[in-house]
Amino acid sequence: MKAINYSETIAWLFAQLPMYQRVGQSAYKADLTATINLANYLGNPEQSFKSVHVAGTNGKGSTSHMLASVFQEAGFKTGLYTSPHLKDFRERIKINGEMIPKNYVSEFVENHKPYFEKNQLSFFEMTVGLAFDYFRKEKVDIAIVEVGMGGRLDSTNIITPEISVITNIGLDHTQFLGDTLAKVAVEKSGIIKEGIPVVIGETLPETKSVFERIATERNAAIIFTETLDSSDYFSDLKGSYQQKNIKTVLASLGVLQRKGWNISEENILNGLLNTIKNTGLMGRWQILNEIPKVICDTGHNKEGLQLVMEQLLKKNYKSLHVVLGVVNDKDLAAVLPLFPKDAIYYFCKPNIPRGLDASLLLSRARGFGLVGEEYISVKKAYSAAVDAASAEDLVFVGGSTFVVAEVL
Repeated sequence: MKAINYSETIAWLFAQLPMYQRVGQSAYKADLTATINLANYLGNPEQSFKSVHVAGTNGKGSTSHMLASVFQEAGFKTGLYTSPHLKDFRERIKINGEMIPKNYVSEFVENHKPYFEKNQLSFFEMTVGLAFDYFRKEKVDIAIVEVGMGGRLDSTNIITPEISVITNIGLDHTQFLGDTLAKVAVEKSGIIKEGIPVVIGETLPETKSVFERIATERNAAIIFTETLDSSDYFSDLKGSYQQKNIKTVLASLGVLQRKGWNISEENILNGLLNTIKNTGLMGRWQILNEIPKVICDTGHNKEGLQLVMEQLLKKNYKSLHVVLGVVNDKDLAAVLPLFPKDAIYYFCKPNIPRGLDASLLLSRARGFGLVGEEYISVKKAYSAAVDAASAEDLVFVGGSTFVVAEVL
């Protein structure tokens, strides 16, 4: 069999199969049968390592990276599975901050391609299989596993973790997860396992009762973090919203310490402060340039953007320039009112099939008092914003993970 190279492998993974990130609803599956069958076929790699399972509408990526960083500081060989990636597919699968080797990806796909094609596996199912296979082969001490979407039906939900973590609940991916906070909470609570403790980062009246009911049914100890004092802890992830994630991380580590994991206070302090260095996380309130100041953030739903906008408006600047693009299933009526009316907008379409056309975004944005021009690409919009900005101005890039990815 001819060896396939890495770029061919990645092209096949992305093109061959419907993928939620690119095409939306057609890639969503209604049960875990295919993932369970795949795990059996691979010899159940998920049973060979300890894990932490992280779900939530916002903050699950940052929380996962902080946890991984602390475990690395404590000397554990730490796997990290996250999504989506910004620049390279291999960002999704790391050990001690190092991406999975290209040849491992290529060989895994080539070796199992007949099975994948015969069973019409989704992008996520194959990627989870690849990650768990790699973590087993490399004998990780622990893997921090971030849910792709939802929880109950997510491909990652075949693990039995040391602890489950749910950061918060917001209305995102409503076409899959339900159109009320309670329904979304049920889907995210699907990661709560029999007898396994669960840490909840934030609650609302309509979600707290769901968490309590499901945890009780599953005999799972439940820990709420909102009253925790995290004022002595700081991270190199700079968004002010990270303070909520830090509370979730501290509560989770407390449970893990009680379960016998040897993690010191020094490991926690250093892990939080060195998250970017240890894990390579990008795109969270990331400063790309100083003069003019350029900041990007991957926050893209109502709850995430609300926090990002609050922080943005606390900044000192003469004029604000916003490079904005979204995907076509975004609830614009929920997110556009969050953006400041006195900024100059550079509307663009992220370069994926489900990116929203820039002219449509511009016309919808006008209805909310947001004024600017459309550009044929993210790159052109970004260049125009930076060129127009004076030294005292601020340029913000966001609206979608994919817009940030193109600028990075």
